[in-house]
Amino acid sequence: MGKLRLALIAGGKSSEREVSLKSGAQVHKALNKDKYDIRHFDPLTDLERLVREAKDLDAALIIMHGRGGEDGSLQGLLDLLEIPYQGSRILASALAMNKELSKTIYQQAGLKAPRALVFDRRGTPSPQEIEAALGLPVVIKPVHEGSSIGVSKAGTFESLESGLAAAFALDDRVMVEEFIQGTEVTGGVLGNTRLQALPLVEIIPAKTYQFFDFEAKYQPGASEEICPARLSPELTKRAQECAITAHQALGCRGYSRTDMMIRDQEIFVLETNTIPGMTATSLFPQGAKAAGIDFPDLLDTLINLALGKE
Repeated sequence: MGKLRLALIAGGKSSEREVSLKSGAQVHKALNKDKYDIRHFDPLTDLERLVREAKDLDAALIIMHGRGGEDGSLQGLLDLLEIPYQGSRILASALAMNKELSKTIYQQAGLKAPRALVFDRRGTPSPQEIEAALGLPVVIKPVHEGSSIGVSKAGTFESLESGLAAAFALDDRVMVEEFIQGTEVTGGVLGNTRLQALPLVEIIPAKTYQFFDFEAKYQPGASEEICPARLSPELTKRAQECAITAHQALGCRGYSRTDMMIRDQEIFVLETNTIPGMTATSLFPQGAKAAGIDFPDLLDTLINLALGKE
């Protein structure tokens, strides 16, 4: 049997382009070259070539984050081209990327989420109204961005106004959430029909960071990550069940990673990533490693899930 002809898709034009390219390079290094004939595609420059070569591809591995890669756009193109790919389809990708809709779905599924206000520029409440509804500090988020792009924490009216301005520079709709002080964990889920909850990863940003923002995520040494998370067995099980519930409620497929805050035994679901970071030291691969799945084997599993083999 010949090698599987694999499209490795990374790059794009979102604010997370450089992260995507670095992840793609690490994925390429880890893939077994005896199994795969790997062809690289950057959606910024190679979409025409991807369409042209589609008939010669067996599967795609999407290593993209943010708009144009994680929001269902690329998934729709691959569906039209009939190229199998790992991860969620169009609808689940779009829902998970939209913080407003995903929060509604979490709550309908019985999950607890931080209280929030969502509005566009014309309907922006005053700082006084936000404080009255949610208290201070709060977390400000563009509704459609990932990797904490444009996210800020505001504890004063001045920082609230500047944070809203920064978020509106990236998106037409903004969410302001109550700030949950507690233990941050993330839970990976792996599988199509038979779902496996991976060991939780506990995230501890350095004291110089107010929360797990973009720099804390990607700057080496900026955060401490502990896997398995230092939680009781009962609380661990509940958090893993929350990750699976979020995965199923959004209609995810293949894999996902759900971020949560735990305060006084209460679990608050923050968001679900349908294409988690994919370097050997990223959060999802850390959870997989703790479950006995090394990075190359994880990539094999994701490709097999894309092909419906597992």
